[in-house]
Amino acid sequence: MFRFLFRLAAMVSLSVAVIMAVLDATRMVAVSALVMTPLKTSWNRVSPETLGAAEMFVREKFNPLVWDVAVNWVLALPGFVVFLVLAFLLYAIGYRRARPQARHVAG
Repeated sequence: MFRFLFRLAAMVSLSVAVIMAVLDATRMVAVSALVMTPLKTSWNRVSPETLGAAEMFVREKFNPLVWDVAVNWVLALPGFVVFLVLAFLLYAIGYRRARPQARHVAG
């Protein structure tokens, strides 16, 4: 059951990564230059309230240095890269190896 949830979350993350990549590609074609929108910019456009709430949560529950260094570093990366890595990690957690099947040799 948990493996299914991880694989489902991976699928959603991959979908978001593809959508963000298509948006950046569309902008790239429009301006004829390389465009990679940082995750913070995309998040701020979609829901600035939740970005502020996340910042306050991290600053209050953890050290403010965590937000300033680690979280801001992740938020500065292109959004599609962050969601692509997240999709890979979630899929790797939810992956189930195929069981080796016994081979019978007719002799």
